[in-house]
Amino acid sequence: MYHRVLGQLVDSGVTTVSSEELAQSCGVSSAKLRKDLSHLGSYGTRGVGYDVRFLTYQISRELGLTQPWGVIIVGAGNLGHALVQYRGFASRGFEVVGLLDSHPDVIGQRLGSIGREVVVQPIGELEVVVAQGKAHIGVIATPAESAQDVCDRLVNAGLRSILNFAPVVLNVPADVEVRKVDLAVELQILAFHEQRRTDELQKAKGADASSAPVPSAEVATS
Repeated sequence: MYHRVLGQLVDSGVTTVSSEELAQSCGVSSAKLRKDLSHLGSYGTRGVGYDVRFLTYQISRELGLTQPWGVIIVGAGNLGHALVQYRGFASRGFEVVGLLDSHPDVIGQRLGSIGREVVVQPIGELEVVVAQGKAHIGVIATPAESAQDVCDRLVNAGLRSILNFAPVVLNVPADVEVRKVDLAVELQILAFHEQRRTDELQKAKGADASSAPVPSAEVATS
């Protein structure tokens, strides 16, 4: 999040930013931000703040974003289409080096924009694409029933970093890092918080009603 916000500041032409301003933009306290950034070293100047470009570079280096990373996507459906066309990959140092699918109707299609087109390859080429040394991260954009098999092939081919969009929990060796993106779960989390807010409002209304003064008999008679 720090890296993203700093990137936006760079694009806006901002050269320096205070910890308070940066923390507010990132939605954290200034104390937390200073503590987090202290792990990178002391790059801020009292009374001036942080040099935006320099801090962006330091965070990029820590995140491993100072070198390009090849991404192989398995699944050329609607989600695969959207991922290939996502411009944020290239601007953040990620390059789609392979897009694979098992359906004969989509194999051979060219997806993406002009200059960044990717040809859909058959799933049988997975190991070849990885062996060429271009792929570092695997993305699973297949239906749930295919995800584990695809994951096993990616791992056996040598990949140790996987982003999973399939609605299933993958079983992987201990040295494999899996990040899961599940939109349904995220919506459920939001629904949980909405329900809590609703319950709290109802409790508050109930408390207000119970604490309201009761008219005396004289007032009621009059």
